[in-house]
Parts: sequence; C-alpha cells; structure tokens
Amino acid sequence: MDIYISVILFIFGIILGSFYNVLATRLPQNKSIIKPGSHCVFCNKELKWYENIPLVSYILQKGKCRHCKEHIPYDIFISELATGILFVFSYLYFGISYNFFIMLILSSLCIIIFISDFKYMIILDSPLVISGILILILKVVYYGYKAIIPTLLSGIITFLIMLLVGFVGKKMYKREALGGGDIKLSFIIGMVLGVQLSMVSLIFSTFLALPYALATIVLKKDSEVPFGPFIASSLFIVFLYYDKFYNIVKLFYLF
Repeated sequence: MDIYISVILFIFGIILGSFYNVLATRLPQNKSIIKPGSHCVFCNKELKWYENIPLVSYILQKGKCRHCKEHIPYDIFISELATGILFVFSYLYFGISYNFFIMLILSSLCIIIFISDFKYMIILDSPLVISGILILILKVVYYGYKAIIPTLLSGIITFLIMLLVGFVGKKMYKREALGGGDIKLSFIIGMVLGVQLSMVSLIFSTFLALPYALATIVLKKDSEVPFGPFIASSLFIVFLYYDKFYNIVKLFYLF
C-alpha cells in the first residue's frame, strides 16, 4: 500500500513541480501562466504533449529542445524531481495526517520560492496567500474553528516582528535589510510554527544563508543575496524536527 501511494504521490509531485516552475518563472515577468502553452524559451516552438511529460521528456531528449537543440534549463528537471521526492518523503515520514498535508504545502512553497527568488529576487504573493488559506482550512478540519484565532495571531505577531526587524535594519544600514516578500513569508511561518519556534526558525535561516552570502561577497562582491529560499528551508527543517527544536526552546526556560 505504501508503495502504491508513494508512486501516486511521486507522479502527482512531478506534475505539480512542472507547474510550479511555470508559475515561478512567468509571474515575476508579468506573463500569463496559461497562454502561450508550454514552449521552448529559445525558439518559442510550442511543445507537443510527448515533449512535455515531466522528467521523461527531459531524459529522452537529453536535456535539449527537439527543434533548436538548445539545452533546456536544468532547473525544470530539478524542480519536477525535487517536488516528487518531497511529496513521497512527506508521506513516508508522517503518513496521512495533518503534518503530511502541511508538508505538502511547505514543499510546494519552498520549490516556488527557490526558483522565483534565486532567478528574479521575488517572492510571489499568490503562493503565500494560497498557502495561508490552505493552512487555515487544515486547521479547521483537524482542530476545529477554535484554531483559527491563535493561528492568525501567531502569523500576525511574527509578521510584525519581522516588519520591525526590517525597519530597524533599513535605518541602520541605509538600505533594505529585508525584502517585502521575506516579511510576508514570516506570516506563514508564524501560522505553522507559532511565535516561539518562528523566532528559532528565522534565526536558523540566517545561519543557513551565511555560507552562500559569504561566497557571494567573495565571488560577486556587492551582489544581493536572496534570503527567501533560506527562510523557507529553515521553516521546512524546523517543522520537520518540531519536537527537537521545541525542546531546545524549553531549555532556555530553565536558565
């Protein structure tokens, strides 16, 4: 049964991963996600259905367009494969449960943010809004309507804290310390983790981003660092190991 569900989830994941790539690359450029249909970004040739099968078409075509022979961006393949793997992992780790569905949302959000923020330095509003709505629906389904208020409050408090951090950082460094998308993402973090673990997650994200930031400074110098992927990754990791991180928080109450 686990194998059957895992296969279904993997197929579902790679299909969604393909869509997430379209979403994350077209919306930042103010392009429609419907028209034109799937096409080669180099020769603009519309793809046939058999050229658009997630993972399979990329492998059979050896990563090249059948028409112009240009290399297809590898991030398309990676986003499809990563989404499929994350969906299967979520099921194997949590089973069919509240945490499983939250992990599907977080996995999807991570994939979209990685693509849009690394490519265009943008965290899209629509995936954040949809994620927030889905999280609230799950809260109601599993915990009832009484869970809505504390969930929203946690999101709002975390958002306000990040807004304050961004404001202070801007005053200190005379430039934007946090992007608007990063601050909006903190609302989702608060909804999922609660205020205390949200702070842990945000602090942890700075450590995740540090090696990349240092490498960017050395190699590119004054280049901006997309912080969103590291915030999203930290959220994913802290939720995955929620109990362990929560135990760390409780240790501080002993001092």
